[in-house]
Amino acid sequence: MGVPFKDIVVYLDGSESSMTAAMYSIKLAVEHQAKLTAVYVVNTKALSELVKAGIFVAIERDEYQRDLQADADRYLRHVAKLAATKQLEIDTVKLEGAIHVVVRQLLKEQKADLLVLGGITDIRSRREELSSETDRMMRTSPCPVLVVRDDDDIWLEFEE
Repeated sequence: MGVPFKDIVVYLDGSESSMTAAMYSIKLAVEHQAKLTAVYVVNTKALSELVKAGIFVAIERDEYQRDLQADADRYLRHVAKLAATKQLEIDTVKLEGAIHVVVRQLLKEQKADLLVLGGITDIRSRREELSSETDRMMRTSPCPVLVVRDDDDIWLEFEE
């Protein structure tokens, strides 16, 4: 059996658990000499739905979208710096759209071997379960999915 993972994609959403997943992915990519891509998706579909529901007006949506774009850039830069500390070159990708749809498309285009996600939050209702993007990514991924639990040990090991 050859190298199990050659092309790894880690999904970032700015949460602490996604940062833990990024650190784990970096270590995994170094150990397996794999290519690593970090992806952040600005959820424009959700923003449009907020406008349709009357929660946002278009001008608020545009302002919020600019803020989300800036957040995406910041998190992708941070993960690139983390990778550099381990002498790993990393591709960073910022996309827009429905998260699970564009992530699935990226995985197919790259022929990714593994999708790495941060820990799943507790789902308190059936509605939350149906709308969970992490859950949707797990269900629709064309490749295996690794869910990394938010664990202080990963942070400590990464910093060694």
